[in-house]
Amino acid sequence: MKFLPDELYAQVEQSVPLICVDFIPVRQVEGMTEIGLILRDSPFGRVWCHLGGRISRGETIAAALQRHCRDTLNTDIILGADPQPSHVYQWFPPEDTPESAQQLAHGVDPRKHSVGLSYTVELDGDPNPRNEALDFNWFGPAELPHPLWPGCRDLLSSLEPH
Repeated sequence: MKFLPDELYAQVEQSVPLICVDFIPVRQVEGMTEIGLILRDSPFGRVWCHLGGRISRGETIAAALQRHCRDTLNTDIILGADPQPSHVYQWFPPEDTPESAQQLAHGVDPRKHSVGLSYTVELDGDPNPRNEALDFNWFGPAELPHPLWPGCRDLLSSLEPH
């Protein structure tokens, strides 16, 4: 992977949308689907949220999903070579949110404008939170924790397994 110097990356982040993978682990417990979320520090304080991050140049979507899962939960995801997103979700800094987005479900990220290719995934092992993940827990859809990253509830709703 190639990395930009911090100053140049900050300029890119302020200039163009970034492409990311967003994902939530899911599992079945007694006939009910539970979703996995991480607790992390954020611009909004300590919040619960989905997992994911940017795709690096020269990296496949599958590799990005695996990298973010390994980095955050120290486990792998069960997926094919060319996973297709269940949903595409947009994240905007408040000052750059277009008026047309007010009618759309979208997330808030004061750091950057990003487009998330969004997935539900099955983990291949037990999660062990690390790095940005201060904690990890499973939740039923009616038992979502508080606080959630702004926009995360809409993302989770769009990814609910049917």
